[in-house]
Order: sequence, then C-alpha cells, then structure tokens
Amino acid sequence: MKKGWLKGLVALALMTVTITACGAKDDTAATTGSNSGSKAAGGKLTVYSPNAAEINNPIIKEFQDRTGITVDLISGGTGELLKRVQAETGNPLGDVFWAGGADSLESYKEYFQPYKTKEFDSLLPAYVDVNSYWTPFNALPMVITYNKELVSENELPKSWEDLLDPKWKGNIAFADPSKSGSSYTQLVTMLTAFGKEDGKGWDYVKKLVANMDGKILSGSSLVQRAVPDKEFALGITLEDAALRYIEGGSQIGIIYPAEGTSAVPDGAAIIKDSKNLEQAKQFVDFLVSKDAQELVQKEFKRRSVRKDVAPVEGLPQTGDIKLVDYNFDWAASNKDEIIKKFTRITTGQE
Repeated sequence: MKKGWLKGLVALALMTVTITACGAKDDTAATTGSNSGSKAAGGKLTVYSPNAAEINNPIIKEFQDRTGITVDLISGGTGELLKRVQAETGNPLGDVFWAGGADSLESYKEYFQPYKTKEFDSLLPAYVDVNSYWTPFNALPMVITYNKELVSENELPKSWEDLLDPKWKGNIAFADPSKSGSSYTQLVTMLTAFGKEDGKGWDYVKKLVANMDGKILSGSSLVQRAVPDKEFALGITLEDAALRYIEGGSQIGIIYPAEGTSAVPDGAAIIKDSKNLEQAKQFVDFLVSKDAQELVQKEFKRRSVRKDVAPVEGLPQTGDIKLVDYNFDWAASNKDEIIKKFTRITTGQE
C-alpha cells in the first residue's frame, strides 16, 4: 500500500465537484474483470456517494494517486442519489454509485450495468450479488448506540423491544428510510425481528414511531452525530459510524439487540450507459482489492467482505452476533411499499 493512502487520512486534497456530458455507449451485458479490455490509463470518473466524507476522501484520493484517473464526487443521501440515477436514464451524468445498502441498490438494479469484478472469487459468498449488478464493499451491522452521560448502566436497553419504554419517548434518533439506505435496512431488520409476514413487525414499528414522538431525522449522518452531541440519548445506526465516534473520544456505547440484527453490505454499482466504463470498472475493482479492504477495515472499523482479510480486532466476530434472517430479495422487491407504509404511519394515516 502506498504511503499516499495514510497521508490522505491526515491531509485530504479538496475535491472539485463537476459534471460533464458526452456521448453514451449502450452496453448492458455483464462483463468480468478478466475480459473487460485494456486497463484505462488516466481519464475521469464521476462517483455518486452517500458515504461520509471521512471515508470517501482518503479512498478516492488513493485511487486517483494510483491510477491517474480524476474523480468528481457527488454527495447526498442514498434515496436522493438513486432518484438522480433514475432521472438520468439514457444520459447518465454519473458513472458509479458507491455505498448505500445493497438492498437499496438491488431495488434500482435496472439502472445499473452488470459487472463481475476481477476480485469476485475472493469475496465472501454471503455478500455477493450473483448477477453482479452491484459489488459489496463492507458488511455493516446495525446497532443501538447510547450516550454514556445520558444513560446509566442499569437502564441500558438490551433489545429492540426496550426502545418502547416510555422513558425513551422523544429521545431515540432514527433517520427517514426514504432518504437513508442504512435506515431502510434498519427498518427491515426490525420488521424481520418481530414478524414481517404476520403484521407483528409493523405493530412494533407503529409503537416505536409513537415513542420517537415525531422526531424522524432527515439523514443517517444526523443520527450518528445526535447521540455523541447529546441531542438524543439513543440512536439506531451503523456499527462503524458509532466506532469512529468512540475512537474520536465520544462517550457512547454500542448494543447489539437481543432479538437479532442484520449485517447487510453496502455496495458499489456501475451506472448503466456509463460514459467512462473502463474507469468505473477499475474503481469497483479497487474498492474490493485486498489492500484497500484491509486498510478500510483498520482505519474505519468496517468489516471486510473478502475471504482473506482477518477480522477486526476488538469487535465481536460476525458469527458471534445474533442475526435475524434478513430476506434480501424481499427487502429489495418490497421497498416502495414498505417506505409508503412507514410514511403513512409517521404522518398519522395508520
């Protein structure tokens, strides 16, 4: 790994967000890393990403340093950026959608170009898309986080059910799942934990929304900050986001709910009709390369999706965390209906 990566973690170059338009090529067949043609030398690439800047910037800088490819970064919420991809059908202004829950990417797969990364055989089978519309980036357990200065040890919630306690009314940070891919995954996780088929899951969600007292945040990054900043005592968030705040000195803790949680990957997908297809393939290959995965795991405490990367030190192993039976296909195919029902609940229509 080049020293530029670690240097980038300390002093990041500013990235100018620009968008260019040029001729498009129709190419919807799946390709593989081994037969995708000659490696692009230099060029440009536009990436749409809901990732936090502290993750995006050093990774993109390292990719640019290695390849000479100029990356223009467009940031926003998962839902917002996916709708942008949809709106640009036939004349995309972006090349790669990077991050956001893989279930959200799966629900928009008609807008992506299948690509089988050259690293495919090194990836854990549980996290890959067999049709290669998207490539997994990291496995992301969903957790409950709490502020140690606001929540005493003897009152810690241990489960999703404990979030219904009246003492937490209005004090639970949760993002709008129509805007946040991770929040959507959290919603489906809770539905699954209590019963997504028999209605008991929705009974739980209705009670949880009532205990949130109408406080639904507009993005997952707001949830991540809200608990360390003491705006909320509890939050429903990503494991790695909580860990970054802990390493930064925040007095917060992590709970893996007793009923079970999920560890759905986020992913990267090449946008259909990408104008910079070879550069896009290189970027996807880079994200799941062994050294990139090792450093992302080391620096950001994100769990690797590769078979040959050692587990994160100091964290419970994925096999030791109780997981719900998360039905990926169900989450993707029912996303619109689930989001609409959640919206009806939050607006008092149900």
